Amino acid sequence: MPNSSLKLGEILVKEGLLNETQVKEVIKIQKKEGGRFGEILIRLGYVSEEQIVAAIGKQLNIPYLSKAKGLLEPAKDQGLEKLISEDFARTHLLLPISKTMNSLTVAFSDPLDLIVFDNLKKMTKCEINPVIATPKDITAAMDEFYGAIGQLEKAVGASYDTVDVSIEEIGTKEELSIDKLISQAEEAPVIKLVNLLLMQAIKDRASDIHIEPFEKKISIRYRIDGNLYEVPTPAYHLLLPIVSRIKILAKLNIAEKRLPQDGAFHLRVEDRLVDVRTSVIPTVWGEKVVLRILDKTAAVVNLDSLGFEKDDLEKFKAGIEKPYGQVFLTGPTGSGKTTTLYAALNYIKSSKKNILTIEDPVEYRIDGINQVEVKPGIGLTFASGLRSTLRQDPDIILVGEVRDLETAEICVRAALTGHLVLSTLHTNDAPTAITRLIDIGIEPFLVVSSLSLVAAQRLIRKLCPKCKEPYKPTKEVLAKTGLDKYEVKELYKHKGCEHCRNIGYLGRMAIYEVMPIDEELRELILKGPTVGKVREIAMRHGMTTLWDSGLAKVAAGITSLEEIYAVTFKIED
Repeated sequence: MPNSSLKLGEILVKEGLLNETQVKEVIKIQKKEGGRFGEILIRLGYVSEEQIVAAIGKQLNIPYLSKAKGLLEPAKDQGLEKLISEDFARTHLLLPISKTMNSLTVAFSDPLDLIVFDNLKKMTKCEINPVIATPKDITAAMDEFYGAIGQLEKAVGASYDTVDVSIEEIGTKEELSIDKLISQAEEAPVIKLVNLLLMQAIKDRASDIHIEPFEKKISIRYRIDGNLYEVPTPAYHLLLPIVSRIKILAKLNIAEKRLPQDGAFHLRVEDRLVDVRTSVIPTVWGEKVVLRILDKTAAVVNLDSLGFEKDDLEKFKAGIEKPYGQVFLTGPTGSGKTTTLYAALNYIKSSKKNILTIEDPVEYRIDGINQVEVKPGIGLTFASGLRSTLRQDPDIILVGEVRDLETAEICVRAALTGHLVLSTLHTNDAPTAITRLIDIGIEPFLVVSSLSLVAAQRLIRKLCPKCKEPYKPTKEVLAKTGLDKYEVKELYKHKGCEHCRNIGYLGRMAIYEVMPIDEELRELILKGPTVGKVREIAMRHGMTTLWDSGLAKVAAGITSLEEIYAVTFKIED
């Protein structure tokens, strides 16, 4: 194995990537919390993963290969896939690059793993020539070399090859013993299949995995950019072992099949930590499982990147920068309200402010913010948690959702006593939030006194940049939709390619409707407003509707007109 007397920190300082003060800070953290020097550097944002791996290569006197530079490409026709199997390569995150005589060049993500190094020598009967690459690059190159998409299909196909008679009895009313269930759940094919389902879902950017039992078949679907898509499904006899494996991971009661259960577990994918929330409910054909995938590295995004129009962004920032008052985000479930709220907190957080949140559940953890998860089973509700929060000397409070009069009243009281309160409501647009608060039971004069701003949002799918197709719209379409004011000559529609899994869309962004509460609106609220009148005044004062926000994205070629019609509608003058 290679070695070097230079320390990683010394190399990075020599390269001009770190200074001595930063090195001392990292060493201090390392002594206190443990962990690797390089991982702490990346976490603090001092250097990138690529810079760390290149420096480790210099420290160990081995080459650093970057996929971006075309260096991480295994040689073809050398039988490398037979020397190092796909399972071994993926388990240990390494990749064969080339073979010359009795020397095998292998890219490692961790070249200091001596056990793997020695096992490779014995397995291949070759001298190992190590190089180093980032886990992300190795995984991407591995997918191309071994074929990532084929993995899940192979595992699913293999599930139909052999059928254990005792397992197939799952389709009957007979119950298997707990020991039998556990043993089947821990068999290698079941573990591999569940792992591949999770890995493929993360690779496909899925937010949820639905595993659904039906008579004599299983349905597995991924929710990608808001829509559900079917994936290859394993043989029916693996239903119970798969569900049992997931229960074991989520620390649920494997014997309980009559009641719903909720749990969670964590995955480390390359350099990312992913939370998987698990929900199991009994159905007439067996237990249905839904896995919610929460990528913690993608939790807190920048307000500027969410999709606000320029003027709306300034209005929203002005609303959350106020020292007190209520700011509501409205929209249906799954419209991205929580992401916007997290981005808002990240924008306004400061060491001089005490920020507390009450959520159900806490989806992402944010440094510097105190987060409380409601637990109705023991009496910790939004209302009771909010009361306790007010005794914690907060400056800013985030309440996951206002569902009832009690919670709404406490939010109003908090806003009136000098706190900034951020929360969500389930309404279709911003103007409707006013009448919803009054309908809940909040007096109009309290709404006027406490409410600062309401923003509605929806999520729209973005066209795949590699395959979107331009077309010339008719004058009638431009006039009918309002696109004629943008003077666009062409629009885009979805097509589908390998890059976007033949969907035509890739990723999502938000469209917004931001309504500050000004004096004219306050006077109207006191008189008992209708939604139409609130909307009329808000639009007269410059509120961009959800439709117009979406049109701006269509005119910019970001999304399609069809997508805007799917998520919102044009308000006729």
